[in-house]
Amino acid sequence: MCDELLGIVFPHLEKVLVERVRVEDGVVRVKGRTQDGVLLCPDCGVPSRRVHSWYQRCLADAAVGGRPVVIDLSVRRLFCDVSDCARRTFVEQVEGLTIPYGRRTVGLLGIVQAIALALAGRAGVRLAAVLHIAVSRVTLLNVLTALPDPCYRSPRVVGVDDFATRRGRKYGTVLVDVESHDVLDLLPGREKEPVAVWLAGHPGIEVICRDRAGAYAEAARAGAPGARHVADRWHLWDNLATAIERTVIAHRPCLQAPVPSAPSARRLAAAPPSTLNPDTGMEKWLVTRTRERHKAVRRLLARGWSISAIGRELGLARHTAERYAHCENLDGLIDGALRTTRLDDYKPYLIRRWNEGCTDAARLFREIQAQGYPGRTPQAVRRYLRPLRTSLGSIRSPAPVLKPQQVTNWIMWNPEHLRADEEQQLGEVLARCPELTAARGHVHAFARMVCELGGHRLPAWTDAVRANELPALHAFADGLRRDHQAVTAGLTLPWSSGPVEGHVNRIKMLKRQMYGRAGFALLRKRVLLA
Repeated sequence: MCDELLGIVFPHLEKVLVERVRVEDGVVRVKGRTQDGVLLCPDCGVPSRRVHSWYQRCLADAAVGGRPVVIDLSVRRLFCDVSDCARRTFVEQVEGLTIPYGRRTVGLLGIVQAIALALAGRAGVRLAAVLHIAVSRVTLLNVLTALPDPCYRSPRVVGVDDFATRRGRKYGTVLVDVESHDVLDLLPGREKEPVAVWLAGHPGIEVICRDRAGAYAEAARAGAPGARHVADRWHLWDNLATAIERTVIAHRPCLQAPVPSAPSARRLAAAPPSTLNPDTGMEKWLVTRTRERHKAVRRLLARGWSISAIGRELGLARHTAERYAHCENLDGLIDGALRTTRLDDYKPYLIRRWNEGCTDAARLFREIQAQGYPGRTPQAVRRYLRPLRTSLGSIRSPAPVLKPQQVTNWIMWNPEHLRADEEQQLGEVLARCPELTAARGHVHAFARMVCELGGHRLPAWTDAVRANELPALHAFADGLRRDHQAVTAGLTLPWSSGPVEGHVNRIKMLKRQMYGRAGFALLRKRVLLA
């Protein structure tokens, strides 16, 4: 009966003679020894039975019944009698129980490895404590880094994309087997040379799924010259969305319905989001500063100054000066300078209640607070209503504020997914702007190409785009022509970078799980093995 119970609770001790099991200070201690017999030398493989000595090994094991387990195991050291063998003595190992120099059983080591892969350092220590495993965060990290990299077959279809280890500053490259969805490797940086070297070291690659970044295109041509390039459809759609957003920004005046001229006291309600300060009635200082900076940058740029020199002259960061220099629409910069407030969504209601005769700011504050306004004091409501008190009669309720991103989304979305009010507002915008109407038609045609894998229609689509006065879409079409073969393959073949994007999201999760304190080597191990 005891042997049967031991076989159930400790199946990994099947090859060990268990002498005693007892509980000491809340710890289950198992005393045993190895069985006699012939063992093979790990170097030369010659059998040996001559015992050199015995010694005691103390092995931590997985907890049983909420109690930690320790195995006191007596093992033999044997002689190797082969004269030309470099090893004179060797210690016997119990299969499935011990490893050389290990102080944990094979089963417990597997649990520690799983914890390290799932949680890494401090979080792993907290889980290990619940499982009654004494381990430090450094040990968990050492166990994780000691694991060998997985071995995969030579890939046929490879996806490549970048990911941020520190957004805007440091990046890495992930390579994925698109057929099996396995991560093949992570490379530091997103330059051409490391990717080209990796591709050259893996012959047999037939298809490379990538975005339209020039570095990856050059790396693929250098490292796998015979592979076919496939531009990812999601990236093509995202690039088209960017072009559409620039087109919408360029036609920003068409987003708002024309309003009749109103007295100066009513400007706050007639054209939200207002560029006026509700306290003074003057233009907000952020708007004034944006206009002045844009004018100064354009003036220096016309004199032939470089972007860096303009930044130094005006005290601007280089990317800020570059943004002003390349500005296509000043209204877009002004909107970016204006800060939205939590009261914006409730201003139409305040105007309606004002026209109904309710001018008590405290009462209006309580009403919008009941509707979900998160403010705690009525001060913002008082400031908004202050200029209205000087006007006569009713105030025009502000028209809905349509942002370029919102209109862009409506144009890019499937018409069947638009609500009735969204369809109505978009229809009003398109009725005022034939250019946006043409852009929406091009979006629908491109969407049909993507969904139906109709890459053969790409030349006709680009010609149709060139027939309209849409500079942002012209630039997008020119980019497609420069990478025509990869784009056509992406709109024709079933391959895409979808599995790569999924792993990029998983990399973000693992990176944030380690609070950004882990190095690239540890991140690579967890991505490859977890």
